[in-house]
Amino acid sequence: MKKILFVIGTRPEAIKMAPLIKGFLAQSDIFDLHLCLTAQHRQMLDQVIDFFQLQPHTDLDLMTPNQSLSALSSRLMDGITAVIENFKPDYVFVHGDTSTAMIASLASFYLKKKIVHIEAGLRTQNIYSPFPEEANRQIISRLATLHMAPTLQSQQVLLDEKVNEEHITVTGNTVIDALFLGLKIVKESPSEKLQRFKNSLTKAPVILVTTHRRENQGKGILEICKALKEIAIEFSGFQIVFPVHLNPKILQPVHQELKGIDNIQLLEPLDYELFIWIMQRSYLIITDSGGIQEEAPSLNKPVLVMREFTERQEAVASGAVLLVGNDKERIIKETRNLINNKTHYNKMAGAVNPYGDGTAVAKIIDVMKSLDA
Repeated sequence: MKKILFVIGTRPEAIKMAPLIKGFLAQSDIFDLHLCLTAQHRQMLDQVIDFFQLQPHTDLDLMTPNQSLSALSSRLMDGITAVIENFKPDYVFVHGDTSTAMIASLASFYLKKKIVHIEAGLRTQNIYSPFPEEANRQIISRLATLHMAPTLQSQQVLLDEKVNEEHITVTGNTVIDALFLGLKIVKESPSEKLQRFKNSLTKAPVILVTTHRRENQGKGILEICKALKEIAIEFSGFQIVFPVHLNPKILQPVHQELKGIDNIQLLEPLDYELFIWIMQRSYLIITDSGGIQEEAPSLNKPVLVMREFTERQEAVASGAVLLVGNDKERIIKETRNLINNKTHYNKMAGAVNPYGDGTAVAKIIDVMKSLDA
């Protein structure tokens, strides 16, 4: 029986790992699974764990207010090392580019444990954008034993970095598996909370907005708010729904600049259930999120990405997303174009999702079944 440790710290990791964890749990005769939460993000992580009905075996509960990267990294190293030493896994699964994933990889390397990197091979090639995620994912790639690449392009990145081709599998992205599973749950057994949320919205078309990246803090978030204010005035028949990140560097300026505007709804961060429903309900999405760039094409929703660089170039190449940075005029111009130009809208909305068809979990499990412990 293969012993597998999953280490998860943030909401995006939990979303993208949830269908994979459930897939391994369904084969408990083959795999002995241990789920470790670091709680790098606490509240937002817990919502996803509850929604997918996952039961962690270890919860390190490491989140503290205003934590520095160095302090967090130190606590992560000590906590994850203890879990590895106790459980003695054959493989440690990490996802993406968080501090949790990078430190879990480093701790596993120190203890000579095999590392499986889900969503491997994404790059901007600018280690400060996004920060610290780009550096994290490059470090993980140097340490990983197996690389589960979402696309052929991410596979090629790894090959260019001299990763052995035999250690790479192109799987698609597990976020699509999670999205389809989540939408099935929403359709078959919607919660009372979701019903209340639906009732809180008008029938007007929705522009969904999210932002949380460090590069959009400070001047950037003020430019974003100015753009949204003008969009709200010009397109008064639309409602802007903005779940605001809890980071005070985002939360405070957003409420200061946008509170009280009739057709802008400032909300607390939404549970995953509510969020995938509002994505499906939206006309277009304005975001700096990586996961949304992957999910929205499966829902036929155009995405304006408030970043200058993206590690998800496949989505740009497919025409499903467009980079606008945090420049006020670019955000307004491209939003206006999507609302006024139906041909342009339909072209973006109809782009084929380059991140797969929801079969990534099955492919990853097949790879693990084929390996010796």
